[in-house]
Amino acid sequence: MALTSQDIERVANLARLELRPDETDRVLGQLNGFFALVAQMDAVNTDGVEPLAHPAAVLGQVALRLRDDIVSEPNQRDASQKSAPAVERGLFLVPKVIE
Repeated sequence: MALTSQDIERVANLARLELRPDETDRVLGQLNGFFALVAQMDAVNTDGVEPLAHPAAVLGQVALRLRDDIVSEPNQRDASQKSAPAVERGLFLVPKVIE
């Protein structure tokens, strides 16, 4: 999937970005390079390769030293939200920014 300069300009417009012509060319090269890499990875034959459930599964019998999942800090939500201009049911309220 090769992009064109028009594709880059359209995406930049949708993202509200202003690109100079030299930036458009640079971004076009970078994105096309990325898509070429994805196509290259997609072309690799992975038949018979078992997916890993977890990256550490490849380690076999190696035991990972993970810390216990325990609460180490008290809940300070109320103190953190004291200085907020608007809070509702424990959530920060912010102005709508999407049209």
